[in-house]
Amino acid sequence: MPQSPARLTSDDPDSPDARACLRAYFALLADRIPGIDPTHVPDPDPEAASFRAPHGTFLVARAGATILGCVSLKTVEPGLGEVKRLWVAPESRGQGLGRRLMIEVEDFARSIGLTQLRLDTNSALTEALALYAKTGWEPTAPFTRAFPATDWFAKRL
Repeated sequence: MPQSPARLTSDDPDSPDARACLRAYFALLADRIPGIDPTHVPDPDPEAASFRAPHGTFLVARAGATILGCVSLKTVEPGLGEVKRLWVAPESRGQGLGRRLMIEVEDFARSIGLTQLRLDTNSALTEALALYAKTGWEPTAPFTRAFPATDWFAKRL
């Protein structure tokens, strides 16, 4: 799989680029998961503060001025973080960008002392499920309400 030329940077979760990523992410969810609306999470995101340093991050992938993807992380409790909202633009899929975003967010988690991560996803997001399976994430017990999550994962760092 070719390496994506994207540049990954930490953005403020309320920045225009971060908000554009989230709109695209929720549009994807609405397209793939029955019962989800593109406005599933209000804009601006009410959880934005949890994705700011020093206890979180919101990573945006870009090629020049073009937004290609994002992922975010928040600290849940000491040692435990939650990965949220991994999204890769359709034109950038299959180039390793999702893997790069996950590696970067895991590295950030380690740098702030997190030793375990968790995430939830939906079975309609088959690319995400495949990525998690290939990169050491293990199924775990549900930790969020069921809808829209259908699958829960954890990873020791």
